[in-house]
Amino acid sequence: MTPTSISPADTICALATAPGGAIGIIRISGPGAITIADSIFTPKGGTATLAARKANTVTFGTVADTDGTVIDEALASIFRSPHSYTGEDCVELSCHGSGYILSRVLQRLTDSGCRQARPGEYTQRAFLNGKMDLSQAEAVADLIAATNRATHHMAIGQLRGNFSGELSDLRGQLLRLTSLLELELDFSDHEELEFADRTELLEISQAIERRIATLAQSFKTGQAVKQGIPVAIIGKTNVGKSTLLNLLAGEEKAIVSDIHGTTRDVIEDTIDIGGVAFRLTDTAGIRHTGDRIELLGIERTYRKMAEAAITLWMVDALPSQDETADITSHSSNGSLIVVNNKTDLADLTPTLRQLLPQTPVVAISARQAKGIEQLKSALLTAANIPPFRENDVVVTSARHYQALLLGQESIARVISGLHDGTPSDLISEDLRLCLHHLAEITGGEISSKETLENIFKNFCVGK
Repeated sequence: MTPTSISPADTICALATAPGGAIGIIRISGPGAITIADSIFTPKGGTATLAARKANTVTFGTVADTDGTVIDEALASIFRSPHSYTGEDCVELSCHGSGYILSRVLQRLTDSGCRQARPGEYTQRAFLNGKMDLSQAEAVADLIAATNRATHHMAIGQLRGNFSGELSDLRGQLLRLTSLLELELDFSDHEELEFADRTELLEISQAIERRIATLAQSFKTGQAVKQGIPVAIIGKTNVGKSTLLNLLAGEEKAIVSDIHGTTRDVIEDTIDIGGVAFRLTDTAGIRHTGDRIELLGIERTYRKMAEAAITLWMVDALPSQDETADITSHSSNGSLIVVNNKTDLADLTPTLRQLLPQTPVVAISARQAKGIEQLKSALLTAANIPPFRENDVVVTSARHYQALLLGQESIARVISGLHDGTPSDLISEDLRLCLHHLAEITGGEISSKETLENIFKNFCVGK
């Protein structure tokens, strides 16, 4: 799908709700939406057609087949342009959720002049019709995919325009700077005139650079929350790693056995703790072995430690100096938490805290499900995810992040130029570049047709 393949003259239809529910909503959008809906829908009691009804009203009636046979009793909701999701005339038919009924209604609509909507086409039309900017359109997909409180808060804030508002403020300041510099260029033959005070320009430019940097830095947090924070559960064989994974996941994800080396490959699951997603990985036990398959699993354990943001090092005995050095070196890229398991048999926590004074130590008994809440609290602390308020802006899109980095580079050149006395025309060009990069986030300037295609192609049909 490319933007050029979408014609605003087309009227489109699609199922807008997940299949299998008691109710299925079919959305019709485009210039012929109301006329086409009228051709298959008859209001009960012979009352006025949909075309004769006011916007934002709901009408009870029947949807008929070509031979007049009733397919279903339904509700028709009317939305007139521009006051609809897409900005076009829209009708939503609320039918019973039978797969047969919904497929028949969709067939009747396509036979009457509708085209099946492509993935993301409703939201793309909303963007093209000015109902939302591009960052808000992308937030629709994030909102649908939200699996916990944190991802929901980020998506709903972006959909409400929090990010767009931040960018609008930055662009307003950049436009002011650009206007002052270009005004100077217009009167360059009058050397005594200076419309832009260089000290003020520098202060404003530095403030813009700091704000862009803050937004860019939030991408790391945004990605962690959106994709889930990777956590590696590591330790010797039979220390209780699989038992802990099953306990946290709430189901038997990993085989638990007293036989050493039972876990030979990584086993993953995602859990929600305090509204934050954690991607847990149960790894092969670390020990000396001649088993080639088990050795491959141990190699993967070390790789998962390097990739993890948090490592849970499970122990049921005091580790040797060599073991401690090995684990701490492999987990140097993330946070390390020592989990003293089997405390029902022997509580080594006080000694472990003396041996590793800079590392959090949590005492648990996975078999008895004790200390698990303390472990969850330690995970949240190590994740260091700030609480999200309604108006907070957290960048989650790699496309946005890249645009911010390019904008930051441009404004950094402006600051350098102001320090070095660079001519105004060169400084003005870097300001325009910064404006361009920020505008690409909201869709004010789209550099290629492929950009829109890539953004909307992964949306679900009906959105």
